[in-house]
Amino acid sequence: MSNVVLVTGGTGLVGHALRSYVEGEGSREASDETWVFLSSKDGDLRDRDQTYSIFAKHKPTAVLHMAAFVGGLFRNLKYPVEFYRFVFTLSHSLTLPKRNRLTMTPIFFRPHRHNTLMNDNVFEACREFGVKKLVSCLSTCIFPDKTTYPIDETMVHNGPPHPSNEGYAYAKRMIDVLNRAYERQFGLKYTSIIPTNIYGPHDNFNVEDGHVIPGLIHKCYKAQAAGEDFVVWGSGTPLRQFIHSHDLAALTVWTLRNYHSTEPIILSVDEEAEVPIREVALAVAEAMGFSGKVVFDTGKADGQFKKTASNKKLRTFLPDYKFKPIKEGIRETVQWFKEHYDAARK
Repeated sequence: MSNVVLVTGGTGLVGHALRSYVEGEGSREASDETWVFLSSKDGDLRDRDQTYSIFAKHKPTAVLHMAAFVGGLFRNLKYPVEFYRFVFTLSHSLTLPKRNRLTMTPIFFRPHRHNTLMNDNVFEACREFGVKKLVSCLSTCIFPDKTTYPIDETMVHNGPPHPSNEGYAYAKRMIDVLNRAYERQFGLKYTSIIPTNIYGPHDNFNVEDGHVIPGLIHKCYKAQAAGEDFVVWGSGTPLRQFIHSHDLAALTVWTLRNYHSTEPIILSVDEEAEVPIREVALAVAEAMGFSGKVVFDTGKADGQFKKTASNKKLRTFLPDYKFKPIKEGIRETVQWFKEHYDAARK
């Protein structure tokens, strides 16, 4: 009998990379898997009834929970409530076989995913429908603002996160709490991955709401088209580790198939691969063929200066894994964006 792997957020940056990986090189490792990639058209994961209907339809044995309301620094600053929010009321829901229940149903929704509500629905659906493996996606922004470096998996709850993204960070931290709670109460081995900054094809290239690299790519593209300066928000000095979406897909599938601890695992390039935003911006300009002036607007916030993460745990399992170099990944992402400009999210 085929094992069904359900991917939430299946049409996003990571979802597209996962599909590409499992239909390509990853397909050789597990021929008994059937993969289902969800989109928003399949149902609203903020709604308990719709979430249960999805699980009843597909009957997954494993879930990769990649869906989230996400964005870069300025989107986090703009929508702190939406990044955390969990507003509900009790109401009657659908009747499941042999069981009636009450469910938490949202009072109202803005057009955003609400992270804590989605997480609660997905976890409970996994428990109710007997899912054997749940892998959720966290972020390095969940780590404390005041900390020592490099950060590792044991330090998630050692202090408050940076104020610029605390709503998103606390919502994601609760996934780690839920993993342990579901193990203690129900004996379920749910776990989570903690990637560093992700980039690649199919990202959200919105200048204001996107992550660092896709936002810079779109901004550079527009500056080139208009014959204007390429203006980068901030000083360019903050340091970041970037992981290409293909690498993250490969490592996420490895986690699903081979990592069996409830404790989270950081999926990141090595510490030595950390780069300043200035270097990233210049690499984008070079890949775009931009010949104008690159200007750093120091009037804009930089956010957290560094979030250096240790991949020591990952390296104990995969000591020889080769990550895609940042300049190569940026060149590929810029080329994809130019070729798919009309259809790209922006």
